[in-house]
Amino acid sequence: MGEFVEAMGQLPAGVSVVTVREDRDDVGATVSTLMSVSLDPPLVLVSLASESYLTEMLLRRDRWAVTVLADGQQAIASRFATPGRPSARLLLAGAPHHRGPRSEALIVDGGAAALEAETSQVVPAGDHMLFIASVVAVDYIHPGKAPLVRLRARYRPVS
Repeated sequence: MGEFVEAMGQLPAGVSVVTVREDRDDVGATVSTLMSVSLDPPLVLVSLASESYLTEMLLRRDRWAVTVLADGQQAIASRFATPGRPSARLLLAGAPHHRGPRSEALIVDGGAAALEAETSQVVPAGDHMLFIASVVAVDYIHPGKAPLVRLRARYRPVS
């Protein structure tokens, strides 16, 4: 298993934060598995550990948001990668953010891009769940910002 993790660590992956609004709180996690699935209709896929609290919330709530982080947002990526169930509002304390109008989920300001999505299909895959979702809105795009990637267990900017 360790060799598999190390082998996959050789593949650069974009770093994003997925958030969902729960009744009383907000939940989120750092992911490196966001991918485009289809252009027509616009679909994205995110892979989450089956036993995570975020997975539990996304199985209850169809609409969620994802922020593609930019260089300089490593601290946010690290905060949301912490295990457990800390409130997304606490994790974003002091960081500019807003609520997506379609999902009501928290969106981090200043990333490379952000969008809101609505789950259309959930596929079990080993110890993960794949959430395939329709893009209901592109909240913002900042093409001049260098996206943040994870490579060999470190966050790195792409120039």
